[in-house]
Amino acid sequence: MADLGIRYASALFDISQESGLLNDYLEQAQLVVDNIVDEDAQRVLTHPRISSEEKFAFLQKAFGDHVHQDLLGFMRLCVTKNREAYLLPALQKLVDMIKTHQRQTTARIVSAVPLSDTQAEQLTALLAKKLNKTVDVTVIVDTSVIAGISVHVDGYFLDRTVKTMLKSMKESFK
Repeated sequence: MADLGIRYASALFDISQESGLLNDYLEQAQLVVDNIVDEDAQRVLTHPRISSEEKFAFLQKAFGDHVHQDLLGFMRLCVTKNREAYLLPALQKLVDMIKTHQRQTTARIVSAVPLSDTQAEQLTALLAKKLNKTVDVTVIVDTSVIAGISVHVDGYFLDRTVKTMLKSMKESFK
């Protein structure tokens, strides 16, 4: 049953591909994910004393005018079958599947100081060339890294921060 979310996502992916609405499904699924990832929304969706009709009314009020009928039908299926816990993971997987299909990825950059627009653009271009994908870069400023950057993208991790280098030196002295 652990792969049920993946099966749901695969079915939604197939529907979006057949209907030629990959970009619409991507935007709409991301909209739903961004809004139901909230702890309060999850509490409503998974609360055992809230009926499936009330849960679906909550989802329909929030997203009914903003998402395709197939996505709304999927949300109805999840709440009527008491599988609300699969809603968020399935939609997150759908977003990942569409991005992979469209050769898109997101890179997370951690830096001690904010990157200039030029630096961010150069880093984005370099990653896009190396990965042969469209790359969306998210820069996180963390002063604890002291200097340098770390890059997280597509399961790869490159860490060239002073904090990590100091930690490595400390370990080698032990």
